[in-house]
Amino acid sequence: MCKVVRKEVRRTVIFADDDKMVTDSIDRKVKGVVEYFMTKGITLSTAESCTGGMLSMMITSVAGASKVFLGGVCSYTEQMKMNVLGVSESTLENYTVYSPQVASQMSLGVMRLTGSDASVGITGLAGPDGGTDDKPIGTVYVSVRYKNLETVKDLRLYDDYEELDRTKIRTLTTIKALEMLRELCENMKVEDVKNVNG
Repeated sequence: MCKVVRKEVRRTVIFADDDKMVTDSIDRKVKGVVEYFMTKGITLSTAESCTGGMLSMMITSVAGASKVFLGGVCSYTEQMKMNVLGVSESTLENYTVYSPQVASQMSLGVMRLTGSDASVGITGLAGPDGGTDDKPIGTVYVSVRYKNLETVKDLRLYDDYEELDRTKIRTLTTIKALEMLRELCENMKVEDVKNVNG
């Protein structure tokens, strides 16, 4: 069994050999988010880089997701981020592709592209190469939007978890993005959302 242990002992995430425990955890979270969005009539889109479409894949694994999920962009290169999502060249030059500014422009770009109510932008370093002292492997920025509100987080996975690899970084990022989405939308006033069923 392979363990990814948070440095705070009371919080432990275990990756079983077959990833069953982690898959179960993601399945529960994504189902909860999709069902919540369906109840509230909130549409969603995604812009992913280091997760490589994992978030979109998990969302679309839920029956009925087509009622709320409008689409996703897997923008793995800077050119795609600029050409499809509208990330500015100056932002990339001034802050690098691994930055909260780029995550923010990615979520805004996919929201404008699809016309969704909510969106996610993800960019970061999944390794094993490319890390620096300032931005080590496990540096991941996630932007979630609902209408005019936005939350951006530096997940700093390298601070909380040991023995990280690409799969674990992508999986943890997907889980945390789902949590951020649900939290942002739950904080909205009821009158700010429409009901897809009526």
